[in-house]
Amino acid sequence: MAIKNYCLVCGGTGCEAGKADEIYRGLLSAAEANGIGDEVQVVKTGCFGLCEKGPIVKVLPEEAFYVEVAPEDAKTIVEEHFVKGRVVENLLYKEEGADKTDLDQIKFYQKQKRVVLRNCGVINPENIDEYIARQGYVALEKVLFEMSSEDVLNELKISGLRGRGGAGFPSWLKWKFTADVESEKKFVVCNADEGDPGAYMDRSTLEGDPHSIIEAMTIAAKTVGSDHGVVYIRAEYPLAIKRLEIALEQAREYGLLGNNILDSGFNFDIEIRLGAGAFVCGEETALLASTEGNRGMPMPKPPFPAVKGLFEKPTVINNVETYANIPVIIEKGGEWFKSIGTEKSPGTKVFALTGKIENSGLVEVPMGTTLREIVYDVGGGIRGNKEFKAVQTGGPSGGVITKEYLDTPIDFDHLTAIGSMMGSGGMIVMDEDDCIVDVTKFYMEFCVDESCGKCSPCRIGTKRMYQILDKITKGQGTMEDIDKLKAIGKATQKASLCGLGQTAANPVLSTLKYFEHEYLEHIKEGKCRSGKCKDLVSYTIDAEKCIGCTVCARKCPVPCIAGERKSPHVIDQTKCIKCGACYDACKFGAVVVA
Repeated sequence: MAIKNYCLVCGGTGCEAGKADEIYRGLLSAAEANGIGDEVQVVKTGCFGLCEKGPIVKVLPEEAFYVEVAPEDAKTIVEEHFVKGRVVENLLYKEEGADKTDLDQIKFYQKQKRVVLRNCGVINPENIDEYIARQGYVALEKVLFEMSSEDVLNELKISGLRGRGGAGFPSWLKWKFTADVESEKKFVVCNADEGDPGAYMDRSTLEGDPHSIIEAMTIAAKTVGSDHGVVYIRAEYPLAIKRLEIALEQAREYGLLGNNILDSGFNFDIEIRLGAGAFVCGEETALLASTEGNRGMPMPKPPFPAVKGLFEKPTVINNVETYANIPVIIEKGGEWFKSIGTEKSPGTKVFALTGKIENSGLVEVPMGTTLREIVYDVGGGIRGNKEFKAVQTGGPSGGVITKEYLDTPIDFDHLTAIGSMMGSGGMIVMDEDDCIVDVTKFYMEFCVDESCGKCSPCRIGTKRMYQILDKITKGQGTMEDIDKLKAIGKATQKASLCGLGQTAANPVLSTLKYFEHEYLEHIKEGKCRSGKCKDLVSYTIDAEKCIGCTVCARKCPVPCIAGERKSPHVIDQTKCIKCGACYDACKFGAVVVA
């Protein structure tokens, strides 16, 4: 019997955590129980992007987009949608003015353009035939039989593709350096060691479309003359690792990897190396050292890895997102890619949009899209209609972008001009309730923990900046601390050996530039306007507003709140641990943050 419906179940890590596998198995068993197992094909895919509404199930051909699906909903979807032919209204994504079954009308997707994520949420990442059905490995065939190395490099040069790992270096030039070096052995490496807080772009790409990375690495290998590839991926990504392993085995079975690929006479294979989760191993020389079995610490450059890299051999190294663009550029041409984005930053950029945002998730937009469009059109605005405060881009290596720059086009050059950076693509939104000093301290603590300690500017500089920030959040700061932060930050930038130390001070220097008044409030007034720095916060009860409901006293974990029922209560400041439970529990605004 012919298949009448396709049921796509999001199988990304986020939805898997929401019991997507139970939903998948529930749909299969319910279809069998209703005698339509041959008419409905249930497929587990990669990330749909709208993680805020997961788990997600999409039904074709109706394009019904079901969100926040629970395992018990699987039977309902089968019986209502497939058997009775009517959509399950209470599960459909709801948005004013949008057709419930037309994703192009949903604001989250309207301004996106999926190039890197073209197959995520569309195909079964564990089935090579589905990848091939969507032009998979067409680019590799073209490179093997129709293009020379010079042709490939020229197409990449025309495209203007720049590395998506953060530095934005022209990809064609990096490949050319390796191609031009004469060596009996060369390597192609994929950097999948994604370590920025809040970032999961590369993980999701590998989970949803692993064959695109295999194809791209094989193209790179043919271009530069390599027969050995390595994917360095952190061990905390078990689902991505599993699907990559499956994809590698399938590619070998189909003759797309290994010896004599497609009878072309070209040999190339890929191995996986697991990282232990060290943030510094995202830096290419530290990553290569770890791959070799040594401690992951950066090395001085030059020589650059393109000339002398893994095991001192010429090495092409790009991150997952950069590689994911390669097959499309070869297939559709560099001019097509260059038509997307801006003149100096062509193409798209994938962001992990998180924080105080209505629609957190994975988004891919053309370079040059403004921050306002990403936050308010794609992201749906600030959660709870709170006031926008800032966006941290580039994780602990980046800086804050404030509301006066909401209309700044997001690309490599514009972000650098305002003191931030693209980074790998983490984008954390902050609202009025966030304390800038506390957030900066969090990032600096992360940098202290992740510094490899090899060079003293980073090892000592990050530690001293953290200590000063900690001192300020405890109400012990002085005016001299502001000058110290600036001086240490600039010294750390200039003298550190690798990108970790060179960018570690960015959050400090950018927040001092735009939010120095908050630092001064902590120092001069002993006040944290957001109430996040507990040493600067005290909770009191307004006797005129308190009705004596006792809710605050019952929620207090210490307890430190006393008072008779229907009479104003009082907080004992000597016992208060400043947890804020009373503030959150009071419905009458009687608990005041001072």
